[in-house]
Amino acid sequence: MDKKGGKLEGRYANYFKVGHNAFEFVLDFGQFYQGSEKAELCTRIVTSPVYANAFLETLRESIDRYERAFGVIQGELIAKEIQ
Repeated sequence: MDKKGGKLEGRYANYFKVGHNAFEFVLDFGQFYQGSEKAELCTRIVTSPVYANAFLETLRESIDRYERAFGVIQGELIAKEIQ
């Protein structure tokens, strides 16, 4: 998908944070590197609860397909160690 005639920019994220209120979900993405005091955020997505739920289902289906093809994803939740 292009944005107004240009190329869509990709960003690496190894950190994310999710917040919400009654009307919307806020997803912050960024990078956190060992030795840093806090994550450097690069993208914020604000969306409705309906689209947040659709995102969750799409991600869940994608992870299921990935694990069937490549095996179970190993690792602990690093994000909880950062906070």
